[in-house]
This record gives sequence, structure tokens and C-alpha cells, in this order.
Amino acid sequence: MKRVLPFIFSFIFLLFFFLIFQAFFPVKKAYSDELDDLNKKINELQSALDMSKRATAPFESQLINMRNQLAQIEQRVKYLESDIAEKRKTIDEGYKNLEKQKELLNKTVRNYYIKTYFFSPLVVFVSSDDASNITRVLAYQKREANRDKDIITSIALKIVDLEGRKKTLEDEESRLSATKSKLDSEKAEIEKLVGGAKAYQATLTNQIAQLSAKQQQLLAQKLGSLNLPTSLGAGPLFCTDDRKLDPGFSPAFAFYTFGIPHRVGMNQYGADGRARRANQNHEDILRTYFDNFSFETRSARIKVQGYGEMDLEEYMLGIYEMPNSFHIEALKAQVIAARSYALSYTNNGEKEICTTQACQVYKGGNKGGAWEQAVRETAGKVMVSGGQAITAWYASTAGGYTFTSADVGWNDRPWTKRLRDTDGEINSFEDLINKSYDKDSPCLYSAQGFRNEYAKSAWLKQDEAADIINVLLLAKADSSTQTHLSQPDKPNPDGVETWDRERVKKELNSKGITPYNSVSNFSVDWDKNVGKTNTITVSGNAGNNSFDGQEFKNYFNLRAPANIQIVGPLYNVEKR
Repeated sequence: MKRVLPFIFSFIFLLFFFLIFQAFFPVKKAYSDELDDLNKKINELQSALDMSKRATAPFESQLINMRNQLAQIEQRVKYLESDIAEKRKTIDEGYKNLEKQKELLNKTVRNYYIKTYFFSPLVVFVSSDDASNITRVLAYQKREANRDKDIITSIALKIVDLEGRKKTLEDEESRLSATKSKLDSEKAEIEKLVGGAKAYQATLTNQIAQLSAKQQQLLAQKLGSLNLPTSLGAGPLFCTDDRKLDPGFSPAFAFYTFGIPHRVGMNQYGADGRARRANQNHEDILRTYFDNFSFETRSARIKVQGYGEMDLEEYMLGIYEMPNSFHIEALKAQVIAARSYALSYTNNGEKEICTTQACQVYKGGNKGGAWEQAVRETAGKVMVSGGQAITAWYASTAGGYTFTSADVGWNDRPWTKRLRDTDGEINSFEDLINKSYDKDSPCLYSAQGFRNEYAKSAWLKQDEAADIINVLLLAKADSSTQTHLSQPDKPNPDGVETWDRERVKKELNSKGITPYNSVSNFSVDWDKNVGKTNTITVSGNAGNNSFDGQEFKNYFNLRAPANIQIVGPLYNVEKR
């Protein structure tokens, strides 16, 4: 029994100190906040992934960015793993050292127990000769007891500390394991999504390539027939809001495009809107629409087609790219963009510049008024990147979004940028129409093309809309049918038979695909940050079918009658 008592006492004593230590010195969870932050980031990426999954063609750059974020998280996880390993090593060494002190602990606890259990001050009084000896003996006994208590307390605290650190370590390892598992899952999902995006892009490239060279030429001619100006210098914009026109049939569908080509660089109506509604000056406006440049003062003599050589500032007075009615700060922004464009296009005067919208509209002389004021007050001011004046493109109406030069198939230029050109957040097409800085343009939101009948509108009948869907279904099912699926009201560009809507439906039936005889509704999923129609879903007698936005646009333009077409990356469907 006596041999057991020291161990029972030791256990009770250690338990007591452990509880006291926990109460006053709680173990800190070293990485609790950091792991929570990592998990939060992973959850944010998961949300982004879920949003991307809802889009048929997510942008690869966005996915790569997500993958990079995960790589950064993974690096941090590796660091935590390394640190945890070091902590475990330290704890293991602590336990090894503690083993060496076990004998001392047991011996000290036993001595302390004996001294406190069996010791009686009366014995000292009985056995001692005088008071001074009694005092010395009592002091000695007290020192011995205190020394034993200090040894026991020190070892007990070490045990408590090691146990606490061990518990924290186990908690960290458990949470880190869960984080790693989640991270691995997200990485796999992202890699799958990136691979899917690349595969999609390859498929889309294939599908576009399936259009014959003559069909692509037909589409270019069809677009050219709209005579859409690339800038305000080509004259007034004639875009009609077909919602105000009654075609004489119902249901009717019209495909509305936001803006008109080319949407790169400065948005002219947007510049005026920013000056008026956001009180931006010309430098603010240009920094909004262009990246990676600085303002400098330059002079030159340039060659102008049909006018000979002249000073750059004289040339600027005859530019007709923005009406004098626009805000003076918008006019100044236009002057600087046009001046920069002229220097870039002519390579500082070495090359001749044309006078049409193919370059920029020049009519000679002095336009005067607010335009002259803008030229004089910004004399020589240009935008420069890499020591050279930039090709400062501009267009009349961006439709709420601008794009990089690479986005529209031009050479990539670092001063072009993607921009949501709106005053506030966008949650719907209605928001975009009301908040776009270029909302005063008649071409912000319009259906392009028309027929002489049906109130000269772009409205399509239900069976015409169904035919376009059937053409797309057939082209996807059998690419060999492609050349037969051109516009039915014009000669076939490939010199073969153009299949009418009944023949297209017959071909679909032969392949086990139910054709559409009627269409009841279209719904559009679009990217509100970039400004692109991602997916268009059709509902009708053959059920629901979803198509990639660009793919649908290509076949719509190929098959739609007259010169009716979708002219930009962002479009919507109206029904009446």
C-alpha cells in the first residue's frame, strides 16, 4: 500500500497543477486564424468555380489566376507542414528529456510525501535540546519541503506544457489534413475546368473553321452592308430601337447587340458621359480607357493623304471625330487620342495618313468652336508607352464594356484594357442600359439589320427563329452539312444547294434529333464583369437546348435573313 501511495499522490498533484495551468495559461492554437484564412480562400475559389461551371465557356485566364492562387495557398500549407514537423520534433525531444526526470520526480514526490505525511513538529520539540536547535531543524525541514515542491512543480509544468503543445499539434495536424484534402480536391477541379476550357476553345476554333472560306466572306460582306461607323467621325449614328416597331406578327424575336464595333480604346459617348456625369477631366478619361502610358509633349510634321505635309497641330484642327456639342473635357480627350493615333500611325511623320474612318476622319481647315479650344489647350499633348506615341484607338459606342486589342483579334497592345464602363454595379441588362456611360448613344442597345417588310425591322418570326436553332443543331451533329446551311434568301456562296427549313428538319429527324417547329422563349446567361454572352438557351416544342454565345452568334449571322445579324460579343433577345 505504501508503494502505491506516492504514485497516487503524484497523479493527484499533477492533475491539480494541470488544471491550474490550463486555467491561467491556456494553450494557444498557433495556426487557428491562419488555417481559417486558408479555408476561407479555398471556399471563395470554390464559389468562383461554381460560377464558372454555370458558364459554358469560362475564360481560361480567370481559371489560371485561380490556379495561381491555389499554388500560393499550397506553398503556405507546405510551410505549415514543415513548421508542424519541427514542433513535433521539439515535443518528442521534450518527452525524451522528461523520461530522464521520471526517477527524480518519483523520488522527490516520495520524499515530499514522507516528509509531509510523517513529519510532526512535536518530535522536534521532544528531541531537541534548545530553542535555537528547534528553529534550525524547522527551517531546514521547511527548505527541504519547499525544494521538493519546486522540483515537483517544475516537472509538472513541463508535463502540462508538453501535453498542451501535443494537443495543439494534434489539432493543427487534423485541421491541416482537412485543408490539404480540400486543396487537393479544388486543384483537381480547377485543372479539370482549365482542361475543359482549352478543349472548348479547340472545339470552338474547329467549329469556326468549319465555316467555308466563302461563308466567312459572306459574313464579312453582310456585316459591311450595315455600314456601321467605327467612330463618330463617320457621321451620325443611325441605330433604331426596334422595340418601338410593330412587325405585324407575334410572337416575334429580335436579337439586340450592346454597342457597335470595335469597342477597343476610348468609348466616345462614354467619354462624354464621364465628363458630364462623373465630372472627369480629359486625363481622368484617358487613364480610364488606356493602360501603361504617360503624357508627354510632342511635335512633328505629318503627311496627310490629298493635303500634303503639314504641322501636327494644323492637322489636328481639321479632325472631325467628335461633335462640338460634346463636353469640353471629352473633346480634349479625343484631341489627345487623335493626336497620339496620328503620330503612331505615321511613325512620327514618316508615313502618310488617310482621311477616312479607316484612319481617322480629316476634312481640312479649322473645325473651330469647342474643338479648336480643345486643340489649343492640349497643344502637343500625347500618350506615350515605351517611348512611342500609342495607337490610341477609339470607337463611338462600347455598349458598357471595352476590350483589349487581342480580344477582337488584333495584335496585343499593353495600353488597351478590358473595362466595365458603367456608373455602379451591374446585375441585369436593365442596369447596364441605365448605368452605362455611353447610354446616350442610340447604338447602346439595338437590333442590327432589317427587311423591307415587317416595318423595316429586325424582328424574326417564330418559325424563322426555330430554323436558326435547327441549323445549329444540324451543324453540330454533322459538320459535312455545313455548306448547305447558308442564308436561304441569297445565293449559296459555295455553289451548292441551300437547304430550306423543311429539309433541315428532315435531316435532323434522320439523325434521331427532334427539330424545333416552334420556339417559345430564349434566355441569356452573360458575364457581367467582362461583357460577353456566355450561353443562350432556347425553349420550344423540342425542349430546352443551350448553346455557346459565340457559336450561336456565328450560325445566327450565317442563317438569318437579309442583313439581320448580331454584331458584338454581348447580346440579348427581346420578345413581343
